[in-house]
Amino acid sequence: MDRFIIDGGKSLRGTLRVSGSKNAALPILIATLLTDEPCLIENVPTRLRDIRLTFRVLEAIGKRVEVSGTNVTVVDDKPLKTRAPYELVKQMRASVLVAGPLLARFGWVRVPIPGGCAIGVRPIDIHLKGFEDLGARRTFEAGDIILDSPLRPGTIRFKFPSVGATENLMLAAAALPGMTILRNAAREPEIGDLGRFLTAMGARVTGAGTSTITVRGARHLHGARHAVIADRIEAGTLMLAAAAAQGSLRLLAVEPKHLKALTGKMRCAGAVVREEKDGIFMSMKGRPRPVSIATAPYPGFPTDLQAPWMAWMCLARGRCRVQETVFENRFLHAAELSRMGGRVSLSGKTAAVEGVPQLCGAPVMASDLRAGAALVVAALAARGRTMVQRVYHIDRGYERLEIRLRVLGAKIRRVHR
Repeated sequence: MDRFIIDGGKSLRGTLRVSGSKNAALPILIATLLTDEPCLIENVPTRLRDIRLTFRVLEAIGKRVEVSGTNVTVVDDKPLKTRAPYELVKQMRASVLVAGPLLARFGWVRVPIPGGCAIGVRPIDIHLKGFEDLGARRTFEAGDIILDSPLRPGTIRFKFPSVGATENLMLAAAALPGMTILRNAAREPEIGDLGRFLTAMGARVTGAGTSTITVRGARHLHGARHAVIADRIEAGTLMLAAAAAQGSLRLLAVEPKHLKALTGKMRCAGAVVREEKDGIFMSMKGRPRPVSIATAPYPGFPTDLQAPWMAWMCLARGRCRVQETVFENRFLHAAELSRMGGRVSLSGKTAAVEGVPQLCGAPVMASDLRAGAALVVAALAARGRTMVQRVYHIDRGYERLEIRLRVLGAKIRRVHR
């Protein structure tokens, strides 16, 4: 139950290299279940709680994980199990991705219904329907999903471009000889990164990052080496933190095109954003102009940046709206921002934000990963001291956030209880 103590009002300035993407690394690590050969994954944010949990899931199934800095080698340790442990899966929703590779390889898998952040129901029915379209049968027993029957290549049309379902079916299709087509697929950059890794393993993946993905699978995939892309959500959060604290920031090793939905809105709000050869430069002076956003699947405004955006808009010179269209329960941070002097009113999927000249420090509590990031953004701009509790949520997706912010001049420290 660590806490952050933040003394706000300090301008943030400096240069940071963006970490490897958690959301790309998770499915790529799980893809190592598709082969008996060693795999080397580079640029992995190995200190993140979700990444560490993924290591434990792989080891529980039968792999051995060797970590050296940001490099991770995954090798076979013993025969793979086809049942994922509840005590690990309940802690992280991405664990359900083990279903795809294990079902495709062995024809049977048992996975507990997954857990994760409390930001909505997030049903996995899209995953299950996709497996059924490839020939799987599903049953439920004691809180577990059981999938069996050999899979066959086919065509799947998702009712919604779910990132997790797209990844799960890509993983399964990579081990099925023949051609599988995924339509209305998620287009996030992390999908493209998974496609590159599966291709390096011996599958042929085309269209990853577009709405139609074709996977030509192979019965025997081999080991591969791959470097994970930069974390666009970490990059966006750091940009919003620097903007709220009226500073300037240069981010290295990030792909500007992955952040166009955010940077376009930040320019509208008054920030200077410049794409550079090796990253992005951003600076901000004064309060932002109010700019409304609506979250949407990529290339729309990321739902994972909705909460930090709201925190910045709490300081805007006027009113705006924040609409959440992806998750049904992702405004838990609004009440905590109100404790800091923010003026936020909720109506269904829309939050109305009326900017104030100054936020004030207060004790607040993170309810989930991105809500925690929003509270840090608000605290960095606020007058006085803020105590952010339950920072284990933040540790799921931001690697040593307090240390990285201190490099930029923030007055933030972690307190252990």
